[in-house]
This record gives sequence, structure tokens and C-alpha cells, in this order.
Amino acid sequence: MVAWLAPSPEERRRRREEASWTTGAEGEEKPAQVLARRCPGVPMLHDARMPRSRANIDHIAFAPTGVYVIDTKRYSGKVKVVSSRRRGSRLMIDGRDRTKLIDGLHGQVELVSSLLAGVADDAPVHGCLCFVAPQGLFGEVGLPVLRTLAIDGYPLYYPRRLARRLNASGPITAATASTLQTAVSGQLRVGHP
Repeated sequence: MVAWLAPSPEERRRRREEASWTTGAEGEEKPAQVLARRCPGVPMLHDARMPRSRANIDHIAFAPTGVYVIDTKRYSGKVKVVSSRRRGSRLMIDGRDRTKLIDGLHGQVELVSSLLAGVADDAPVHGCLCFVAPQGLFGEVGLPVLRTLAIDGYPLYYPRRLARRLNASGPITAATASTLQTAVSGQLRVGHP
């Protein structure tokens, strides 16, 4: 191969990052569409930029049972939660330790909780990971079908199961949900999927 035709290391890194962002954006759109269709009465925000960061919160739902911070993930392979005395609970996806995903989710939940402080202290803020099928795999997200896994109190859902949770009845009225949505959207830069 002629050296001048090969992309530079910087160009290869840039291409990998672009591909990763594109895959992530496509993965965020699917749950947004499913949730909009299955949860028409639940106000939501999508692609909320975290302050002083390039990171974002994929989706925030204001449901009757509380506020849900939803981090969408698009991985192939079996999803497991493994516990041991020495290392604690770990999130394993396709045999790889992905526990750092929970650390990121925890930071997002803390941010949303702080934004709601003083607005509705009695509204619980929940965090969850929502797994979508990788491209080419029809509905296979690697989660168990009959039970919901959780790690450190954060459930792991696929979009349909998450929609059922968001539609569950609870003490938060539609008016309160709308107030909560306005309070959060006024403090974050929000996009659309």
C-alpha cells in the first residue's frame, strides 16, 4: 500500500469516533420512538446536554411513578449481573466488564435530582439502562425475557418493558409531571432524537 493513500492515525481515530457517535445516535432514536408511541401520556425530554460536559442524558421521562433517567445502550451479546464478595456486583456484556456504565448513570441521576431539589422533593428520581438491539439482530438485546436484571438498584430494560414501567400508575399527576419537565428543561440544553 502506498503510504500517502493510507489515512493518518488521527484520521482513523476521527472516523472511529464518528462511527461510534452515529451508532449511539441511532440507538437513542429507537427507544425515543417506541416510548413516544407506547407512552403518549408521559412527558419526556431527549438528548439533554449535561452542564460543562460533552456528555448527555439520552432520555428523561416524567411518569406517574417518578422521574426516570434513561441511558440507552446498544450492545450485542448476553447481559449479566455477576456478584462476588471480593469485587461486588459487575455488569457483564458479552463477557466484558461494563460496570462503568452504571457509574455514568449514577452521575446523571444525581444531576437530575439536584435540578429538581426544591421543585418536587417528593418525586423519586430513578435511573435505568435501556438496551436496544444492535443493527442486524432482530430484537436480540441479550437480556432475560422473563425477569428484569438490576445492578446497584438500577434496572436493565429493553424498550417495551421500560414502556410498561413508565405507564404504571402512581401518585404523580399529569400536571405535576409537566411542572417537573419544565423545571428540568429550563436548566438543560435539550435536543431531539
